[in-house]
Amino acid sequence: MHSANHWGGSFEIYNGAAESTTDDEKSRNMEWDKAALQPQRHHLDETQQSWLLYRQETKKKKYVDFGCIACSHRALKWTLYAFVFAVLVILLPTVLAKTLPKHRSKPSPPDNYTLALHKALLFFNAQKSGKLPKNNGIPWREDSGLQDGNGSDFSKLGLVGGYYDAGDNTKFHFPMAFAMTMLSWSVIEYSQKYEAIGEYKHTRDLIKWGTDYLLLTFNSSASKIDKIYCQVGGSQNGSRQPDDHYCWQRPEDMDYPRPSRAVNAGSDLAGEMAAALAAASIIFRDDEVYSKKLVRGAETVYAFARDLGKRQPYSRGKPYIEPFYNSTGYYDEFIWGATWLYYATGNVNYIRWATEPGFSKHSKALYRISDLSVLSWDNKLPAAMLLLTRCRIFLNPGYPYEEMLHMYHNKTELNMCSYLQQFNVFNWTKGGMIQLSSGRPQPLQYVANTAFLASLFVDYLNATRVPGFQCGSKFIPLDVLRSFATSQINYILGDNPMKMSYVVGYGTKFPRHIHHRGASIPNDKRSYSCTGGWKWRDSPKPNPNNITGAMVGGPDRFDRFRDVRKNYNFTEPTLAGNAGLVAALSSLTSSGGIGIDKNRMFSAVPPLYPPSPPPPPAWKP
Repeated sequence: MHSANHWGGSFEIYNGAAESTTDDEKSRNMEWDKAALQPQRHHLDETQQSWLLYRQETKKKKYVDFGCIACSHRALKWTLYAFVFAVLVILLPTVLAKTLPKHRSKPSPPDNYTLALHKALLFFNAQKSGKLPKNNGIPWREDSGLQDGNGSDFSKLGLVGGYYDAGDNTKFHFPMAFAMTMLSWSVIEYSQKYEAIGEYKHTRDLIKWGTDYLLLTFNSSASKIDKIYCQVGGSQNGSRQPDDHYCWQRPEDMDYPRPSRAVNAGSDLAGEMAAALAAASIIFRDDEVYSKKLVRGAETVYAFARDLGKRQPYSRGKPYIEPFYNSTGYYDEFIWGATWLYYATGNVNYIRWATEPGFSKHSKALYRISDLSVLSWDNKLPAAMLLLTRCRIFLNPGYPYEEMLHMYHNKTELNMCSYLQQFNVFNWTKGGMIQLSSGRPQPLQYVANTAFLASLFVDYLNATRVPGFQCGSKFIPLDVLRSFATSQINYILGDNPMKMSYVVGYGTKFPRHIHHRGASIPNDKRSYSCTGGWKWRDSPKPNPNNITGAMVGGPDRFDRFRDVRKNYNFTEPTLAGNAGLVAALSSLTSSGGIGIDKNRMFSAVPPLYPPSPPPPPAWKP
């Protein structure tokens, strides 16, 4: 194929010796030659011009041709400026933000309730019995009680473990179980707060330490039992024999007999243990094996509680129990234990028992008796009714439970009304503490428990957008009840006439002479005998070991407090008291947000109504 020759001349190479061609070929060659020799008139394009050796004038264009788009120089210039600006203003800061080290702003400091909660939980570490974990965190505590329960017929471990109750070295299982229930309840309701302050795992470990021990106190592998161990150690009033009260020794130095006491009847003890194990099973639902073990144990001890032949208070006729943790009844534990088992299993038999009118009648739950509106290790009625009110508020199960649930809901509101000073149900000290124990000593445990119930009820109503409740004809906004709860915990933390925090280690002024054997005896690697420790009991010097987080018994009805070690009514802490304090603090702290986890409590509860049937198939002619 040929193309025009713009350079002139022929493409042919002349060869004189070549043979002459045909006339047609000559004619064509002549035509090619003429075309090649003719001067070119057309305009060369820019590429061709650039091949020339001489300069050729070109006209400057006012636009730039990109092939598919043509734009003016001015538009191109401003487009480039805009691109550079975008890089500098948008892209560059983004790159720098991702590559430069980040300087995060410090989180807001924890509130006072969070600070107190950290400390209150440490008290349980100080009360542990048995072989302690390496991370127990209490430097003056070591392994103790390793021979407890030798000869127990339920476990090779005997009764090693659990918690010492107070300033002595006795393990009372009734208040210990109540303490574990309260800790579990607070974690179920406020798990997000425990996680936010870094105490969720710690508190779970504390609960498991208690429930592991409670499972040792009866034959948890059996479906039916006839005996429960209720106590390890202890003494009788006025005893002059070496025991937990006569001796003043660190738990690590105990060398006196520590009998294990068992009961063959005791619906109150069994009902509280069922509540503790069932509540803990909800927390440990992520550990299916352990959770089922707890549920099985709870069902076993609750069956023991309901056995007609075993229905009597566990402390009746027991001189080593009655002066310390005497139970006044067991029908409240019937309701309390059944409610927790319903939430743990979803078995409707338990809510049927929890709303059994006979249990309500015998427990006097609906009577207007002020003492019965005060939560304690002995009286679970206000807590059980609040827990069932939760069921009504969020699940509304209807018939056949609605009648009793409605009455419990009304009684719960009456309880809340009774806590408010304006209704004059309870006496108050001039310094602002409600007297829930009728002026009896060690009032703070009742104050903490009641503050928790009030704060929790507020959160229940807030979760359903209910702004308040009725006290007779008077409407009470929720912030009034919340203010009651905060005022009582603030009193415990130092807002009182003594200007003293009643929680050891919180604030700058707190009790220093705690009635506590382990805290009052120096950890100097010396073993002190039963009576050799008396010099530390009677010493006017502050305790050598601070038992951080311990809430003491509290002031008298005149707001006076005596920081004296031998006066246990003022200065002795208890397991049950601290559990109530932990629960109240967890409800009031703003760390992790405000409000409860509505659904975790009901995770095992199936729908109360049958599912709607599927629609009928489409009609076909």
